[in-house]
Amino acid sequence: MKRNSKPGFASNRKRGWGMDLYRNRSAGWIGGVCAGLADHWGVATWIVRLGATAMLIFTGSLAFWAYVVAWFLMAPRPSRWDDTVDVEVTMEYDEDRHAYRKRTVFHYPDAPSDRLRKAQERLNEVLGRVENMERYVTSRRYDLNREFSRL
Repeated sequence: MKRNSKPGFASNRKRGWGMDLYRNRSAGWIGGVCAGLADHWGVATWIVRLGATAMLIFTGSLAFWAYVVAWFLMAPRPSRWDDTVDVEVTMEYDEDRHAYRKRTVFHYPDAPSDRLRKAQERLNEVLGRVENMERYVTSRRYDLNREFSRL
């Protein structure tokens, strides 16, 4: 039998959907959904709770059912002593910081024109350094320094 290489719903849920997306029961009031979303987005918990309350006021039962669905889709955060969960967070490269960070739901990459502009700026910096090296190597100072180093 050929085994499917993609993980299933339960496996994805247990791994936090590859984005470190879990309910935070220790900081949560009802189910930990708002606290888990706040942890994931890196904002204060009260901001997410305020947004959820506003959605409940303006949309009524739709916000309630969205909360219930999120409660079902988000697994509780595994404890540090839980060996059964292999948490693997998908990382993505952040061009601005030149480092890897956790993948988030609402992060959109830069526009192609912005990425092209950043690449052009980096190439211009490198070109400037190469021109400075060429200027030094072809100068009299380089010849003088080379002669002193031979002594």
